Amino acid sequence: MGNEAIARGVVESGIYVVTGYPGTPSSEVLMTIHEYGRDLDIYAEWAVNERVAFEVALGASLGGARSLVTMKGPGINVASDPILSAAYSGINGGLTILVADDPGPITTQTEQDSRWYAKLSKLPMLSPSSPQEAKDFTVISQLFSEDIMLPVILRTTTRVNHAVSEVVTGEASPPRKYREFRKDPPRYVRAGMAWNLERHKWLNNQLKMAEDLARKYGLNKVLGEGSVCVVVEGVSYNYVVEVLDNVESWERKVKVIKVDMLYPIPRNFLLNSLSGCSKVLVVEELDPYLEESVKALLQEQDLRVEVFGKLNGYLPLEGELNTRVVSQAISRILGYDLVKPSHGEVVKGFDVPSRPPPLCPGCPHRNSYIALLLGIAKAGYKRDEIPIFGDIGCYALSVNPPLNAIWTEHSMGASISMAMGLKVGGFSKPVVATIGDSTFFHAGLQPLIEAVNKRVDLLVLVLDNSVVAMTGHQSTPAWEVTESGRVAKPVDIVELLKSIGVDNLAVVDPFKIDEMISKVSEFVKKPGVNVIVAKAPCALLKVRREGVRSRYTVLSDKCVSCLACVRLTGCPALYIGDDNKVKISLDDCVGCGLCARYCPYKAIVEVKPHE
Repeated sequence: MGNEAIARGVVESGIYVVTGYPGTPSSEVLMTIHEYGRDLDIYAEWAVNERVAFEVALGASLGGARSLVTMKGPGINVASDPILSAAYSGINGGLTILVADDPGPITTQTEQDSRWYAKLSKLPMLSPSSPQEAKDFTVISQLFSEDIMLPVILRTTTRVNHAVSEVVTGEASPPRKYREFRKDPPRYVRAGMAWNLERHKWLNNQLKMAEDLARKYGLNKVLGEGSVCVVVEGVSYNYVVEVLDNVESWERKVKVIKVDMLYPIPRNFLLNSLSGCSKVLVVEELDPYLEESVKALLQEQDLRVEVFGKLNGYLPLEGELNTRVVSQAISRILGYDLVKPSHGEVVKGFDVPSRPPPLCPGCPHRNSYIALLLGIAKAGYKRDEIPIFGDIGCYALSVNPPLNAIWTEHSMGASISMAMGLKVGGFSKPVVATIGDSTFFHAGLQPLIEAVNKRVDLLVLVLDNSVVAMTGHQSTPAWEVTESGRVAKPVDIVELLKSIGVDNLAVVDPFKIDEMISKVSEFVKKPGVNVIVAKAPCALLKVRREGVRSRYTVLSDKCVSCLACVRLTGCPALYIGDDNKVKISLDDCVGCGLCARYCPYKAIVEVKPHE
């Protein structure tokens, strides 16, 4: 897959330090290095958040080591402050910033277009279109970075990160480690305004060599020689070529201009390539980033060529592109319908029931939210009377039926600060913030300090399953040994909470649900910042480590089809049989017993393996 190809690029380019924070669609890069790279002498570790990850990679680079940092699109928002400063300092060892955007979106809270960060930070940006280019551009980004003395952004999208194809590999290179780091305050200290002005001039001057470097490394390409021109970048290139391959002798009718370096825009390449074009279609996903640049360039040169794309409705401003959408746009430009790609019989969509992603069978978060809702009720409040702020992680799935628990899910760590904002804004009733352990380490500590410092009345529920679960079970700062085999010093989240002075603190087992209900009903009414840590391991990891000791089954003669177990828990191991009675999938049940607790007819019983 594309992410594995990028990991291979790490090995081939001699990168020594690889850092990042988990986030689909970028996670597998570091995970692949963890799996295969223990014998390669590479420092490969998850950081507490993207800002820290980038700064670790930057520090390594300043000492001459080659480094790469990985993150998904929203992660570059977190890392943007030091990234912009790093553009003024420059680098010594190659530094690649891998940012993976998610058109669709498929797994991300927004369809953020991170290409704008290249223009904002004035850092070169490369855009691969395939796993092969993902690997190749990783290697090129390191060489490019060292030539221009700047970090280079490698911007991918989900269909590149997760595409699978054959990749031609090169030779592995020995990791390039520390060489030297010299004291140079005018370069590295941003407290001097005169220094900053000079470094800005230096940055602008460095960018002048970018297009020559792009040419040196074989970036930016032209296919065909027609007068109808298609400017394209990234994965959209594949859609364009697939569509045109169904047009006879398309190379004589269409010219495909593939832009691999998105910043700085390769002016000379584009001007030369656009020469002789009668029409220009710009094909790209998300914002009209490239389209605006092409229009500005043509206008600047007083070239009267009409440009089509997103700004005049030829392509959508939202969502992913595909061959159907691209074919329609190219057909409009050419003035006739293209032959549709033929891949055998076209299968129409099936009418299937909605199946939103559920919390796993035995997930402790299900118990935690049930206890939270019941505890709020026990305290005398109605279900939707108390706002529950959610955060980024598996537990955000509590928004779905039957829990319907959280009211918001915004960004990493926002649950606590937004809940605080509601209170200081004048909301008189209790407010709850729910946040996972890894998200708390990432961005939850600072807002909690703010709430403690300002003496805000708030209930915070920390859902501690001891792992970054939703992105593939990556390590947290609480682990004693990281994925690379490194022995770490674990950070105890409870001791951390004590150290910042929360007013009341309790650690509960969400599977002891009565105790948790009582603690919620107590804490939700108390003044001050009250924190409950619901601590239990991720069900998937627990089953892998310990196996399943028992399961539950339904006694059909006692089941009256009231569906209380289904409506209260939403456990995906439960289903309705042909006799309209509840059944339990023994392949899915992990024996947590939550369904049995809520069966009013005692029709659900535990079954030991030998039974």
